[in-house]
Order: sequence, then structure tokens, then C-alpha cells
Amino acid sequence: MKLGHHLPIGLAIALGLGNAQAAEDWPAAIRMVESKGARVVGAFDAPDGLRGYAAEYEGQAMALYLTADGKHVLSGRLFDAQGNDLSREPLERLVFAPMAREMWAKMEKSAWIADGQNDAPRTVYVFTDPNCPYCTQFWQQARPWVDSGKVQLRHIMVGMIKADSMGKAATLLADADSAKALHSHELAGKASPLKPTRQIPESIQHQLDQNMALAEEMGVNATPSIFYLNQKGRLEQVQGAPRPEQLDTLLGEK
Repeated sequence: MKLGHHLPIGLAIALGLGNAQAAEDWPAAIRMVESKGARVVGAFDAPDGLRGYAAEYEGQAMALYLTADGKHVLSGRLFDAQGNDLSREPLERLVFAPMAREMWAKMEKSAWIADGQNDAPRTVYVFTDPNCPYCTQFWQQARPWVDSGKVQLRHIMVGMIKADSMGKAATLLADADSAKALHSHELAGKASPLKPTRQIPESIQHQLDQNMALAEEMGVNATPSIFYLNQKGRLEQVQGAPRPEQLDTLLGEK
């Protein structure tokens, strides 16, 4: 079970997708695939007596095809005579789109600091460590889009790089004007006077713990980790400061 479409952000998560058919109602051969660790999230029509099923397994979106006799399952892509990938649309609809909605909702509920106007037409989430020089680099790269009101960055604060990263993240989150505090910190760069909170309040520690748990769930192992929705509504990730040629794709037109 290694064939499939890689999820764009490398996640192996329980998608929690609603489905009209309960898992116990899947055919026996499909339930067998589930018993090996796959999560079947929906069914779709397929040609020549096949029945298609969309699944997620070890960070891959998988298309499964049940044979007409119901006894055998094929996994992988199905192409027609013109070379069209018949698996792509069902996986987009049944796996990628629901995954994007779920993970986007989780980021919306996290403890983030806004950078930019609330009515900006484009939102981008960034896992940010206060000690991360590449986070500062991306902050600087994004100024034309943020300052023009076209993008709002939402910095999900984490402490990953240094021993005092968590304390500095706490200082920013606890500030009465956290947006202004973050702006001043990033603008100063290496000269930032930001001090770590020594005794982090329980409420702020809870926010940071939740942010770190979300980072782990989303496969974040470095900062900045930037998440945005592409033109098809699929969740995409850029890890590290983007290359200049990536900025228009990530942030849109200036």
C-alpha cells in the first residue's frame, strides 16, 4: 500500500470527515484495507464495473478500486485512453478539500497574532518562533502585501528554537497590543529588546501548548512554516523563508 497522491503538507491525520456510509458498511475487501491502517473517507463511481474509494494512509491520499466481484482491491491511479487521471477529481473532492477545511479551522482557533488588516482578502498562517531569523526575513518579504492591505499574516506563536523562545512567545501573546509588539520585535530584527516571560501565566502556557500540539499535528518541524490556500482551495505549505519567485504564488499579486 504505497501508491497514492502525497498530501500537500505531508500529514497523516485522522481527517474526521463526515460520510453518508458508515465504515462498517464498506465491503469486506475495503474493510480489510482499513484494518491495515488506511482511513476510507468516501466512495465514487469508476468505469468498467469498478467501484472507487478515497482513502488516507501514511500521509498519502489513496484511490482504491474494488473489482466487480467484490473480492479484490487495486490501489493507485486510474488513467483513461487519453491519459486523464480519473483518480484526481475524487481525491480532490473527498480527501484534499475536507482536509484543507479542517486544518484551516484548527489554525483559525489557535493563538495567533494578526499582522495586517482584518478585511484583507487573503489570509496566510505562519508558525513563528520569536528567535527565528527566517521568520523575520519572511516578515520583511511580506511587507508590500501586508502594508497595501492585500494580505493578513496570522502568526501562530511557538517556542522551538532556543530555551527562551517559549518565554518570548508568551511575552508577545500577553501584550495588551500584541500586534504592535510583534511588529516592533520583527522590525528591530537582531536588535530586538524583547524579553522572555519568566513565569508564564497558565492561560498563556495553555495557548502555547495548544500551538505546539497543532504544529506537531501539521508536521511543522521548522519555522517559519507558512500555510495558505491555493487557487483550488487546497492547503499548501512553504517551510522556511520563501524564495522570491514563490512570493506571488503564496501572497498573491502585489
